[in-house]
Formats: sequence, C-alpha cells, structure tokens
Amino acid sequence: MKLHELSPARGSRKTRKRVGRGHGAGQGKTSGRGQKGQGSRSSVGLPAGFEGGQMPLKQRLPKLRGFHNRWRKEFVVVNLGKLGRFEKDSVVDADVLTEAGLIPRASSPIKVLAAGHLTHALTLRVDRISAAARTAVEAAGGSVELVGPQPESEIVTRGRAAIRATKKTEKNDAAAARAVAAEAGEVAPSKAEGKRAAKAAAAAEAKAAPATETAAPRSGKRGKAAPEAAAPEADADDAPENEAETEDTE
Repeated sequence: MKLHELSPARGSRKTRKRVGRGHGAGQGKTSGRGQKGQGSRSSVGLPAGFEGGQMPLKQRLPKLRGFHNRWRKEFVVVNLGKLGRFEKDSVVDADVLTEAGLIPRASSPIKVLAAGHLTHALTLRVDRISAAARTAVEAAGGSVELVGPQPESEIVTRGRAAIRATKKTEKNDAAAARAVAAEAGEVAPSKAEGKRAAKAAAAAEAKAAPATETAAPRSGKRGKAAPEAAAPEADADDAPENEAETEDTE
C-alpha cells in the first residue's frame, strides 16, 4: 500500500448539508427551521440538553449524594471463626488465606474481626485487627503481627481541632504534674489560686508603702487653679511681750 492509496473508512466522512439554496436542493425556504418560533430565529441560544421546558434528562436521573472519598482503602474482612481450619501454631498470612479461598487475592488488605471462636494458637500476619479479635487470639496462645503501613497517631496539626488538641494536652499535663506533686507531698497551686495569691501580694505591698505625695486641693470650677493656701500664723515667740515694748518700737 502506498500513501496516495490511503482513504478513510466508508461512512466516516459525510458531505456537509447545504441549506438555503432553493427548493430544488431540498432544504430551501426555511432551511429546516420551520415557520416561526424560538427555533427559527438567528440567535436561539438554548443550553445543551434543553428539552422545551420539561425536566431534562440529566435532572430526571437519580443522583449519588454524599461525599465520595477517592482515597478510601477497602479491607477484606476475615472473621475469627474461619481461622479454625488452620493447624495449631501455623502462620496465617495473605498467601495462606488466598490458597484457602478466604480472600480474592494476596494483594488485598486484610482485617480480622472477632466473629466466631478460636480454640488454638495461631500467628496472624494481617494489616488490621480489631481489639476484641486481638484479645481472643492472645487468649488462645497466639500472636498478631501487623504488616503494611499503619495509620498515624491521632495528632491534629491544623485548624480549630489542633487548638482544641493543644489545650487538651496542656490540661492533661497540668493534671499529671499536680498528681505527681501531691504524691511527693507538695501541693502545686492551680492557675486560679496563683492569680489570687498574686493579687493579695500586690494589695499588701501597696498598703505597706508610705504616702510620699499629697494631693493638691482642687477648685470646684473646671480649668481654674485652686487659690493659694493662707500663710501660717506667726509663732507666739515673735509676738511682743507687753504694750510698752510695742510703743517704744513705734
């Protein structure tokens, strides 16, 4: 085959419809738009999927409501009662569960739940296990080994939740410190008690300090200074002893 012999597939290319070219062309006069109405105008502007005013198909279909987490990790659940088929002291992991037909594939994350009873010891190597199932396995003499990435600790680093978590941690630390102090015989004051003690000490210090300045008398009228105080009277020693001395002095 050569380049000039290539041609598109039959039916994939169609000739454009030529409208408004007279009656003989088949699409003359109104060009397929009809006589009158909204569709016959030059600028219709109808949205895609418009059905003349009735409920469009995209609104008639049922919707999937709610939030869909695209990073959700689905676990394959294996109940504790189904593990009794394995021999005592055997190791149960993804490969063993796949061979037994309990999970579809070995790459599936596994979670063990406490439905059923386990009578002998097993070593489980799974991704997750409930607290009740772990207790039942350990009570039967077995052990649990968690494989794969585990969830992080409940530490919040952003937003109001972080503020609440920080306050809760500080409150727990303060309570622990008071408990340790009480055990050691030293009673650690609380925050309120510390504030009251500081206020009492400040009041006692202000009361013990001597008054170094006296307030100057103020006038009753605003903006005018108070009149000067009258000069103190002369002492009795400066006064003349008798009238004769007074006359001689004059």
